[in-house]
Amino acid sequence: MNEQNQNNKGSKMNSSSTQPSSMEASKLSGTPAVPATGWRKLLSKKWVFPALYVTAAALILTLVWIYQGSNQQLKQNPAAVQTEGKSVTESNSERAAGEAVEVMAGNEVLGWPVLDAQAVDVVMGFYDANATKEEQEKAVVQHNQTFTPNVGIDLARKDQKPFDVVAALSGTVVRAEAHPTMGNVVEIDHGNGLKTLYQSVTDVKVKKGDAVKKGDALAIAGTSEQEKGLGVHVHFSVYENDKPVNPTTLLTKNQ
Repeated sequence: MNEQNQNNKGSKMNSSSTQPSSMEASKLSGTPAVPATGWRKLLSKKWVFPALYVTAAALILTLVWIYQGSNQQLKQNPAAVQTEGKSVTESNSERAAGEAVEVMAGNEVLGWPVLDAQAVDVVMGFYDANATKEEQEKAVVQHNQTFTPNVGIDLARKDQKPFDVVAALSGTVVRAEAHPTMGNVVEIDHGNGLKTLYQSVTDVKVKKGDAVKKGDALAIAGTSEQEKGLGVHVHFSVYENDKPVNPTTLLTKNQ
C-alpha cells in the first residue's frame, strides 16, 4: 500500500514536471506575448480620443476656410484668371472696340465732299469685285492704254461747271500737293485709320498740317490728265487702314 502511494506520488511529480508553464507554452506555440506598451498606456487615457477629435476637426475647418477664401477671391476678380488665357489678338480686339465707342461719341457722320449733293452725279462708280461685269467695266479708268480699277467715286455737275469741294469729315490735312496725272490732291487724316482723298481739284485752300472741320472748303472741282474724259469733276476716295472702301456705302446726302 505504501509502495503504491509512493508510486502514485512519483508519477504525479513526473507529470507536473513535464508540463510547461503558460508562458512557456505560449512561446512554444509561436504566439508572442503582448506586453503593455507606452501607446497602450496613452490610449487608455480618457482625454486622448477627445483631443484627437478636436485636433482633426480644427484641421478640417482650416482647410475649408482656405478653400472658401481662394474661391471667393476668384469670384471677385475673375479677370485675374481669364486674362492669362486670352491671346494678344483678343486683347487688342477689346481695346479697338473701346476706342470705337469713343470715336462714335463725336456723333459725326461721313458726308459728301460737296456742299449740295443733289447738284452732282456719280459719273464713275467704285470698282466692286462683287458687282456685275457691266458695272465693273464702267468703273475702270483708262489712261495711256492702261486700265485701272476705280478706287473711289467721281462726282460732276451735268452742266460741267466747277463747284466747291469740302471736307467730308473733320480731321487734319496730311497732303496738299500737285500730281502730274491726278491733278491737285488733298488728303485728310480723320484718325483711327480713316482717311479721305480729294483729287482733280484746283484752287486748293488748305495746306499740310491744317485742322479742318466737316464742311470746310478745301478746293474747287477741276480736271486731271488721268481722267480727262470726265471733264470738271472731283475724285473722292475713302481709305480704312490704307484699304479703299466704297464711299457710297458710308455717305449720307447733305441737304
